[in-house]
Parts: sequence; C-alpha cells; structure tokens
Amino acid sequence: MKKRLFHASILSIILVFILSTISVGAAPQANKVSTPQAQTPPELAEIFGNLDTTSSKVTSVIVELEEESVVEAKHKGKKQSKANLAKTRDKVKKDVKDAAKSSKVKREYDHVFSGFSMELKSNEIPSLLAVPGVKAVYPNVTYTVTGSDGVTIEEDAYHPEMLDSAPFIGANEAWESGYTGEGITVAVIDTGADYTHPDLAHAFGDYKGYDFVDDDNDPQETPKGDPRGEETTHGTHVSGTVAANGQIKGVAPEATLLAYRVLGPGGSGTTEDVVAGIERAVQDGADVMNLSLGNSLNNPDWATSIALDWAMAEGVVAVTSNGNAGPDNWTVGSPGTSRDAISVGATQLPYNVYTSEITTTGGVAYETDKVMGFTSDEELLALDGNEYEYVYAGLGTVEDFEGKDVEGKIALIKRGAIPFVDKASNAKAAGATGAIIFNSAPDEFEYEIPGMAVPTFKMSGTDGQKMLDELEKGNNTVAFDLEFDREIGETIADFSSRGPVLDTWMIKPDVSAPGVNIVSTVPTHNEENPHGYASKQGTSMASPHVAGAAALLLDAHSDWGVDDVKAALMNTAVNLYDKSGESYPHNTQGAGSIRPVDAINAETLVTPGSHSFGVFSKENGKQVEKQHFTIKNLSDKHKKYNFDVEFEGNPEAIKVKTSKNLKIKANKSQKVNFKVQVDASKLEPGYHEGTIVVSDGESELEVPTILFVKEPDYPRIDGGVTVTETENGYDLEVYLPGGAEEAGIWVYKTDMTHVGDGPVYTDLPKYYNTLSWDGKINGENLAPGNYYFFVYAVKNGQLDYTNSDVITVE
Repeated sequence: MKKRLFHASILSIILVFILSTISVGAAPQANKVSTPQAQTPPELAEIFGNLDTTSSKVTSVIVELEEESVVEAKHKGKKQSKANLAKTRDKVKKDVKDAAKSSKVKREYDHVFSGFSMELKSNEIPSLLAVPGVKAVYPNVTYTVTGSDGVTIEEDAYHPEMLDSAPFIGANEAWESGYTGEGITVAVIDTGADYTHPDLAHAFGDYKGYDFVDDDNDPQETPKGDPRGEETTHGTHVSGTVAANGQIKGVAPEATLLAYRVLGPGGSGTTEDVVAGIERAVQDGADVMNLSLGNSLNNPDWATSIALDWAMAEGVVAVTSNGNAGPDNWTVGSPGTSRDAISVGATQLPYNVYTSEITTTGGVAYETDKVMGFTSDEELLALDGNEYEYVYAGLGTVEDFEGKDVEGKIALIKRGAIPFVDKASNAKAAGATGAIIFNSAPDEFEYEIPGMAVPTFKMSGTDGQKMLDELEKGNNTVAFDLEFDREIGETIADFSSRGPVLDTWMIKPDVSAPGVNIVSTVPTHNEENPHGYASKQGTSMASPHVAGAAALLLDAHSDWGVDDVKAALMNTAVNLYDKSGESYPHNTQGAGSIRPVDAINAETLVTPGSHSFGVFSKENGKQVEKQHFTIKNLSDKHKKYNFDVEFEGNPEAIKVKTSKNLKIKANKSQKVNFKVQVDASKLEPGYHEGTIVVSDGESELEVPTILFVKEPDYPRIDGGVTVTETENGYDLEVYLPGGAEEAGIWVYKTDMTHVGDGPVYTDLPKYYNTLSWDGKINGENLAPGNYYFFVYAVKNGQLDYTNSDVITVE
C-alpha cells in the first residue's frame, strides 16, 4: 500500500516547491541544455511541527521573520524600532499574499517575537517558505491548562493558615522578614482571573490585563453556562496561589497581578494567543510571568519558547509548568522545554499512608488491594468499616459512566485509555463515593497518586477479574478495613512530567514545588457569595508557587536579574527522596523543592543552576566537551571556592577537570571553565547523572548535571495519534522525535480486545509523519463500533506506542 509521509526536512520541502513550479504539459525546447544553476531552488525557511502540505484544508500557522524583534536586536547590540519592523513585516505580508492567495494575517508580533500568525491552505505552505524574509513556520498548536478541575471547598472551611503549601516552603518566614512581594508585578497568562474575588481584588489595579480570546480589556474567566463553552476557574486558582490575601494567603500576598486570558472556554487556547500574551506582559512591565499551560510535545523549538527566552533576556522571570504526563522520563512538554524559563515539577506535601483490606459479599478477600490516593484523611477514613454497593464502570471514561447508577457507590474500573486521575474525577462527577482500579495485566502496578478526586484503591488484574466474577454472581457489596501505617515526607507527584528535553538534552524541571491538593481561589460569579475556593492538583498548581517565590526574591533584592533569581531558587532547593529513601533523579525533581527564605539569604550563586553535557557517541577513544559556569560571591568578604564533581557509581570512563580552588572578591563574579572527558566504549549506553558540589569551606551547594552515552532512550513516538477520516480510509498523524526504522498500526475495541493490525511502514523520518491507511484489517472493513487506533514505532531496538481518542466507525 502506498503511504503518504510528511516531515520537516528541508529536502522534502524543496522537492514540493520544485514540483509546484513546473508547468504541466510544457515541452522541452530543442537544443536547450539546463544547467545545475538554473535548477537551484531559492533558500527556504525552516518548518516545524504538524503541517500537512498536501491538503487543501485551511490551517493556522505562526510565521517567524528574519528581521529581529525589538528585544532580540537590543540584546545583540543592534538598533531596531517598531516602525522599521512594521515596514519589513508589511513587505513580507504582501509577498506572502502574492505567493499564497488564501492567506489571511491574524496577529502581529514585534517585541519578543518577530512575525505574525495567519491562516492559509496547507498546500500553499511550500510557497510561503520561499518568500524572502521568512525565517521559520510553526504550527499554531493547542495549549491546555496543566491542572485538575478540582474539588470545591466551602468558604467557612478555610482561613489563611490553611493554605498549607505556602507555609511549608517557608513563605511565611519571608513575610515576617518584610518580604511580601510588594511592588512586584506578576503576570498570570492563563484562562483569565476573577479580579473581583475578595481575596484577589487588592492585587488588581484599574488595568487588569488583556483578553486575547475576546480581544478586549476584560480578562475575566469564562462563567458557568456561557454559550461559547465550558466554564474556567484555573487562572483564578493560579492567581490565588501567587498573591491571595484574605481567607487564604498566597506565596506573595502583596504582589500586583495582571491577568492575560489566552485560554478560552474549557481551558484551551493556541500559540498565537499565548505568544501575544507573553509580548503584552513584557510591554506592560511585568516582573514575573506564570504560564501554567502546555502541550504534550517534548521539543524546545516552538514560537512560545522563543518568546519566553527573549522575555527572560528582557528581565522578566518566566515560570512554566512542566506538565502532567509523568512518571516516565521524556514526558516534559512545551513550554516547559524552554531553554531559559524556569520549569516546575509538582510535589506532594507530607501525607499519611494507610493499609487496606477489601472484602466483597460473604467475606471474599483480595490479596493485592492497596490505597492508591485520596483527597483527605477524613474522606478516606469515612469508608472504614462501612459497606457499599459497587458497579463496574469499564475504563472509567465519561461514556463508561453514562447510564450507570453509581451515586453513593464504589466504581470498579479497569486500567487503560485515560489517566488514573481522570478515572477518579469521572467517578466523582458521576456521584461515586470511591473507586477501585484494577490492572489491565494480571499483576499489580506501583503507582500511588495522592489527591485523587475520590478515595481510590488499586489491585492486580487477577483480583480485579475476581471482583468482576463476584459481581456477576450477584455479590455486589464491598467493605473496607483501613489502618494508619506511616507518614511519607515531601515526594514528587507521580503525574509530574519528567525530562530531559529532546535535542537540547537539558534537565527539566528546573525545580519542584507543591502541586497536590492545593487550596486556592476560584470564581463564583455571584456578588452575594463571592468567596469561592477549590482544591486542585497538577504542575499548574506548582508553577505559581515558584512565580510567587520569584516575587519575594525580587522584593528582597531589587538589583537581581532573572539569572540571579533562577540560580538562587535552584542552588538552595532541597533534595527530595522517594518512599524507599532513594534520591529522585535530576530529571524528576530538578534541583529539588524550593525554599524561598534560603534563596533570599543566599551568599553564593552558581549559574546556570544545572548542566547537560549532551550526547557522547564516539566509538573509539575519548570525547571531550568544554563547559563553564559562573560563580557570584554575594557576601561582603573574599571567598575561596573548591569543586568536586562525581557521577553516579564514580565511573573511570568519565573524568571532569576543573579548578582546584578559586578566590573571588566580595560582590564579584568569575567564570569557571571545565572539561568533560568520556570514553563511551567503556560505559553502558544511556543516561548518566552527576553532581557538581561547590564549597566555600563553610557551606556547599549542588549543581545537577547529566550526560548521555550513545543513543538516548527517548520515546520513539511522542504524544497521541491524531486521526482524520479521508475518502480512502484514515490518516493517522504521529510525532516521531528521531524517526523510526519501523512503525505500525494496532486496532483495539474500547474494552481493549485486540481486533487486528494495520500496515507496517519503514524508514520514517524525524518529527511528524502521516500514515495513510485504508481502514481494513485482513482486507475487511472495520465493523461498526468504537475503537482505539494505536501506532507503535521502533528504532535501535526500542519500541514505544501511543493511542488515539475513541474512534467511532459507523
């Protein structure tokens, strides 16, 4: 079967361009010889992401210009003006219109990003790439919030001290020292904010920010019952964590807030509005910006990341959430992949662990049952000693709960298709009192996820089937026996996305902060009862803790730049340990959990706060890479620094050479050079992490570092499968970070019954690929029903797979 593939290589675009410029039916002239020079195509712009140049459908893209933005030019020592940019941009827009007749410009950018967003037919993109002045074209990808819908909390249940996370990281100690964020402006780029909320009204002036969804000056949240779509509360919750000062207190309770609504109904938006929000926040004078949003792609080269990096260069501390696709490595998504912005992972505050014994009608026991997660001890313990009906709810999707009466009952759910937290949230929405999730395989699974929407238990696939068998016999009651076991310290949330970042191989997150069961403000849109509160979880909830901490640091140190703030937060972060007492990897926790007071009081700063030495793949001999970092002595006395670098296991094949000691005068800084020598032939392929310890004789700080040997174990396929129905079957679009030697299609029913396999594809290029399939298994069309389409990819012996949403075949 012929397959259609698309990827972002210059060669493929050149071929498309050449073919599109050849006149059909033209005959060659006699005695005329074409020279290679005559066939040379013009230099083309680079293209990124999911752009199908063969389709006539209208798509939306972000165009980056070669002409530098105001901020980029400034930091390169060049003169640039908005007027000059407008003149250049207008010329490019005219040429684009001539080349792509269907094109329509939407938003224009000039401050931290140079270019514009536009709509055009996909098959006109090759012509767009040949327009002089166009540097790159990016997809206008969708961004969504990175936090849960949450659980509503009654107003009278909360007072300032009950926002546990701010005191836990020591924010109250900063307040006692006089640092509250006063005079610091924090931009919340999100779903908007309820600036009328009594706990937030103090933080907003006459100018509230801007709404890029509706294009007006009112960045209020989408209210319930809005005909345009689902209500939002996310941006208000984030704003409260930064600067609430009322029934609850945020991390920087006297900071000023600006809200930029870039995500509309349901918490969804696109690159063009996110970039516009970043630009406006910088121009409006924000000192800090928070972006608790993201997409699933682990790639640093997007328009949003470029805008964030230049915002940081302009002196605005940019903080982003790392994503909620953990606990596997390589799950960080953009803009958490940004080179310069501070990416934040989520932690769970110390919590209690309980053992459980589940029995069904007649005292039937289950050996593998365990507590998986719960919102509060009280809610969990309410189940103790009581008996409930239980109902099988399939995979726990919204559709699976339709038509089932689970009000006040326990939902029995099979693992698969959607995240565990979504299963619990769907159970709660359907009225269930609790949930039991059993594995899709016979054995147990390890995940614990504190903060689940309802008390949730887990068990092996064998025990789950045993419960189903009991249910079919009519034994439909379940009882719980719960006992306190132990307390767990601050840990990384299982859902928190992990690094490293593809291509740059950077450690992400940079730091971690509380992100589970975070109580903050939400809108009520009710003047008679304006106090709205909810408990939410996600890296969306962790990020504003860091944005608030950044405001405290800038309040304490008005002369600090963005690098100082980032370094202080990273250098003073606390190492975190899992339940077995093992330190989390760097790509899981970053530098550790933030402690703002220690950051404020830091006497030494090391920048950057983490290092990646990249990939070492030399087959024979030693490969050497040079690096450097800068040490800033903030104290009022000379200091002598010593360095110690250790990689895990102390392998002889990794050697780091740096200064033995270094003297730095008071309030001065100095660059430290070092070399890394690796003999890859003597090391196991994969990820190797180490730590640079910097000591002044009285105290020491740690700088996380990593390197890779041979081919890194990044996922061979990233994100989900986007399915488009065509006249000839289906187009399945997938993202292959490094290409694939082989890829194929698996088809399953929604109950995870294997239906059959589609075609196999070979030698697929990097980035996006579109796999065309006639929709047949063994020559037969799929029967009407609901299915999941899986795509697997293999490279260098590693196989990974991902799945689509539910596909209905009629």
